[in-house]
Amino acid sequence: MQSEDARYLKRKVKGGSLDVHPTEKALVVQYEVEATILGETGDEMLGDRKKCQKIIRLKSLNTNTDVAALARKVVEECKLIHPSKLSEVEQLLFYLQNRKKASGKEKRVVKPRDLTPFEGMEIDEEANINKVEEYVELLYEGMEEKVKGATLILHLARNPVNLEELLENETALGALARVLREDWKQSVELATTIIYVFFCFSSFSQFHGLVTHYKIGALCMNVMEHELKRYDLWQDELQKKTRTYILHFRLWVWVNDPDNQALRKEHEKAFKKYQGLLVKQEQLLRVALYLLLNLAEDTRTELKMRNKNIVHMLVKTLDRENEELLVLVVSFLKKLSIFLENKNDMAEVDTVERLSRLVPCEHEDLLNITLRLLLNLSFDTGLRIKMVQVGLLPKLTSLLGDENHKQMAMCILYHISVDDRFKSMFAYTDCIPQLMKMLFEHGEERIDAELISFCINLAANKKNAQLICEGNGLKMLMKRALKLKDPLLMKMIRNISQHDGPPKHLFIDYVGDLAAQITPDENEEYVIECLGTLANLTIADLDWELVLKEYNLVPYFKDRLKPGSAEDDLILEVVIMIGTVSMDDSCAAMLAKSGIIPAIIELLNAQQEDDEFVCQIVYVFYQMVFHQATREVIIKETQAPAYLIDLMHDKNAEIRKVCDNTLDIIAGYPPVTPVSLRGILLCNPSLSEGILLCNPSLSEGILLCNPSLSEGILLCNPSLSEGYPPV
Repeated sequence: MQSEDARYLKRKVKGGSLDVHPTEKALVVQYEVEATILGETGDEMLGDRKKCQKIIRLKSLNTNTDVAALARKVVEECKLIHPSKLSEVEQLLFYLQNRKKASGKEKRVVKPRDLTPFEGMEIDEEANINKVEEYVELLYEGMEEKVKGATLILHLARNPVNLEELLENETALGALARVLREDWKQSVELATTIIYVFFCFSSFSQFHGLVTHYKIGALCMNVMEHELKRYDLWQDELQKKTRTYILHFRLWVWVNDPDNQALRKEHEKAFKKYQGLLVKQEQLLRVALYLLLNLAEDTRTELKMRNKNIVHMLVKTLDRENEELLVLVVSFLKKLSIFLENKNDMAEVDTVERLSRLVPCEHEDLLNITLRLLLNLSFDTGLRIKMVQVGLLPKLTSLLGDENHKQMAMCILYHISVDDRFKSMFAYTDCIPQLMKMLFEHGEERIDAELISFCINLAANKKNAQLICEGNGLKMLMKRALKLKDPLLMKMIRNISQHDGPPKHLFIDYVGDLAAQITPDENEEYVIECLGTLANLTIADLDWELVLKEYNLVPYFKDRLKPGSAEDDLILEVVIMIGTVSMDDSCAAMLAKSGIIPAIIELLNAQQEDDEFVCQIVYVFYQMVFHQATREVIIKETQAPAYLIDLMHDKNAEIRKVCDNTLDIIAGYPPVTPVSLRGILLCNPSLSEGILLCNPSLSEGILLCNPSLSEGILLCNPSLSEGYPPV
């Protein structure tokens, strides 16, 4: 009743933020209503604030809509939006206009407020908010009355309008919490109904404190643990009766047991009872899990759940057949999986094994959320191995043809393909033909990053590369890559080119096309891949000298060898390319005459801390010392031998190996000038290394020792077939 002092109500509306609706073509306006009761003198007597939101649905919005005109209309008609926000409204409308329709991978999977009524919720009378006290009184009577009272309150709670009024009724909420705490083991229907009431509150973040206050989350965890144990007992009991029935049935076949009919009926009765109990239990689990999922918005609450073993309980529930329950369980696991500790908990139990039976399944939402969970888990190497072991590879491959799920499946398969151990397994599925079809369906559009990345990984395996090249595969890839100048597609081609055998020889037809791309005007990333592809073509019959001359590549190489002239990746590819073409005698001579060797040595000085650079430069020397023309230049005109000797002590084993091989070649070839000595190692204690001189007239040496030297002096004598010790 209104106070005599109160005269009128003052209502003030304050505008708030704007946003787009997550699923509909609509704007969401947040605002605040402040209501104040004023006294006779105009003084404020009582005030209250309430946060509200208004949804402005825009059914007429389409690709042809004039966004500016619509924005003006929205601002004019909605008084909650200040005219100063016109530009913001226009931007939001533009976003809505261009937002793609939700594909299969973006489907809504879990919407807690859509929790459907379950069996036992039906009631003859209509619930009335004014009769809450009567319903509360029923909670103090027998079990049947308690269920009825809780059900009537639940019918009220399902309408969000009643929640605030119920919130103020501490007696009702306290009675519900008490009855749940005391009687949940006595009646599944009662426990389900009361938890459902608190679930309605948990659907709104502002009421989470209320649910936590009555410790409903902890009760739900206890309920789940208890029900899972009951389920195990039911399973054991049913299996015993089934085994007994099967045994008697087999005996009846031989001895015509007259009691078999009665036993069969008993078994059917037990099975029907089990199914009835299972339905009620799964209703209870669904409601409890929905409530816990809502509360898990707070990471501190989620941590408490983890400490009570929520992950193990959820994984155990994956054995159920109820698809709606499974959607919820997998959604909860997906939410938990983003934290390392929870992911590790999932790795300890058979999570991947249990999930594998759900891929594929007919329930679209369940399949979608299962794939999303598997994607989160696939970041873990050990779990990826399990995915392969349980046979998920062919199952996921089969989903590449499903428009709704191919994106998720491809991302998981991409993670699996990162591991070299599993690349070859893709060759025994229909994965590669499907991927090639997807590549060519893109037309001139840029290929999705997931698709091309997956293809790049697979192309690194020889068997996969052969399958990719079948028919006109390589021809189509080259045509598309050269036309669009796509560096990622060229990276895939580069991976194909690294394999010896038939795939590599197919590239002979494209050497000129690839060489033509090596120009300063092209994108560096693209040029890197073209150079890398050419560098892989270690084919004996290829005339590299002709290629270098026709496309004027030597000046380009010299320019790029200068430190800082380009990105390190490009410079490194140039060095690798020089190492490849240096296999050709005439090509190596041409490079030597061009002055490219000093440029390489200068680069070695600049990049001496980078093992990859050093290794590739030493490999260039290794290739060049095979040829007389370049060997003479390297030995006489450069400091390369000194560098090689120094690098023999490098900590990198690969560098030491290439240096040893190169020096062996230098030492093993005939001399290049008569003044050189072969086979005489003069050592000086003041030097860290000896001096190697060569003499063509001597084939064997004499080892003379000098006590003042830390090393001996090796002299060669043609008249001796063996060396002799010093005197």
